Amino acid sequence: MTKLSVNINKIATLRNARGGETPSVTEAAIKIQEFGGQGITIHPRPDERHITRKDVYDLKPLVTTEFNIEGNPHRPFIDMVLEVKPEQVTLVPDADDAITSNAGWDTIKHLSFLTEIITEFKNAGIRTSIFLDPNPELVEYAAKAGADRIELYTEAYAKNYTLNKELAIKPYYETAVVAADYGLGLNAGHDLSLENLKYFADNIPNLLEVSIGHALVSEALYMGLENTVQAYLKRLAKW
Repeated sequence: MTKLSVNINKIATLRNARGGETPSVTEAAIKIQEFGGQGITIHPRPDERHITRKDVYDLKPLVTTEFNIEGNPHRPFIDMVLEVKPEQVTLVPDADDAITSNAGWDTIKHLSFLTEIITEFKNAGIRTSIFLDPNPELVEYAAKAGADRIELYTEAYAKNYTLNKELAIKPYYETAVVAADYGLGLNAGHDLSLENLKYFADNIPNLLEVSIGHALVSEALYMGLENTVQAYLKRLAKW
């Protein structure tokens, strides 16, 4: 079964809009895991507009499933991840002022840089994933860089799902097949939702993990957090 890792950035966004500690990202992480979530994802950015450095350290002892820290590997980010030692780090090439992630790595252009960074994380025993557009040509270079996994950037799939889901998923399927050929684990995330998740999970081979935040937290406003986490887990179930 594909694992569900819940991105709790939006919990921090809501907290920071008012100040203080409500809603609590640590309590959210605890509850999500109690409700069946199989991982917690965070994406701390330099301006701390949602997840803060303090959050990263506060969450570490509370995440008993899988802790996945995403981010652009600037030196302060690298040093923090090496100190916290999550189970997984996901490298994302987003600009500091980006509202949200909007592209995957050009693994050909940045092969040397990624190889250096990934070697540092792997030497510390941290599984490393590269955020990647659905392009089979880039997979070979993700493998050459030493990545353990790739995370498919699924915005294009989500955007085109209602127009033509077979066409929308085609490049993702092709990239997943090549990833398996190179022995890379496969994650996915960005704009996956209750509407489009099941078709994606049912048709992408060897999908190990999805990271979902914005849609899940938004849907929880109507359905409640426990019901929403359970609904996502049902979408991922294979029975």
